[in-house]
Amino acid sequence: MRLFAQHGYAAVSMRQIARDVGVQAGALYNYTPDKQSLLFDLMQTHMGDLLAARAELPMEPDPVAALKAFARLHLRFHAERPDEVFIAYMELRNLSDDNFTKIEEMRRAYEDQLEAILRAGIEQGVFRVADSKIATMAAIAMLTGVNTWFRQGGRLSLSEVEQIYWEMLRQAVGAQSE
Repeated sequence: MRLFAQHGYAAVSMRQIARDVGVQAGALYNYTPDKQSLLFDLMQTHMGDLLAARAELPMEPDPVAALKAFARLHLRFHAERPDEVFIAYMELRNLSDDNFTKIEEMRRAYEDQLEAILRAGIEQGVFRVADSKIATMAAIAMLTGVNTWFRQGGRLSLSEVEQIYWEMLRQAVGAQSE
C-alpha cells in the first residue's frame, strides 16, 4: 500500500514489493497471483471497510442529522487512512475492467446511501437541491478532498475541520442552521 501511495501503481514493480516485504520476488507469487490482484484487494478492502463503518451508524430519521453523521463519518474514516484514500481514488484507472466494475459497484452503493439522505431531505422540504445525484458527487468530492491538505497537528484539528465542512455542506444543500 505504501509503495503504491508513494510512487503510484504503474511505477511499482513486483520486485520492489518483494524487497519491501522482505521476500524473494518469486516467493511473492505464493501470496498473490499478480500486482493487479494486490491493487484490487487494497481497493476492495478500503471500500468494504467504508461500507461496514457506514452500516454501523444508527439510522437517523432526520435527514439533516443523517447528513451530518454521514459527513462526519466520511471525514474521520478518510483522515485516518490517507494512503488507502489516495489509492482508492487515484488508481482506479489501473484496474482491469472486471475489477473496476466490482469497485464501482461498491462505490455506487456508498454514494446511493448519501443520495438517499439527500432525497429524503428534499422530500421533507429541509434540503434545496436541484439534482440529488450531482449534489451527491459534489459532497463526496468535497469531503474526500480534505485528504489532500489535512494533517494531524496542523493549524486545525479534525473536529474543527469537521465543523467547517459540515457548515459548508449544510449550506450547499440549503439546510437551515442548527
